[in-house]
Amino acid sequence: MTSQEKSWKEISPAGVCWKPSTEFLTGDWKTYKPIRDLEKCTRCLFCVLFCPDGAIHWKPEKEDIEFDYNFCKGCGICANECPTKAIEMKLE
Repeated sequence: MTSQEKSWKEISPAGVCWKPSTEFLTGDWKTYKPIRDLEKCTRCLFCVLFCPDGAIHWKPEKEDIEFDYNFCKGCGICANECPTKAIEMKLE
């Protein structure tokens, strides 16, 4: 008998995840998606520092940030903490 891995939707309430968070894509949890206004963004990196899921990364080769929507849960902390209001949460 082969066992197939379950998705997060199949875990029992209060169940314990059997994978590390880096292997457990949680991006489909979100209802809202952070969208950045490139004109307003000063690249202060507050969004990178405050993201609880590590879904925003500084890319030194581009000298810019990048959202990893595979892990973003749409919590809105990045938009709330952005001092220039360059991030807006939009319905997915």
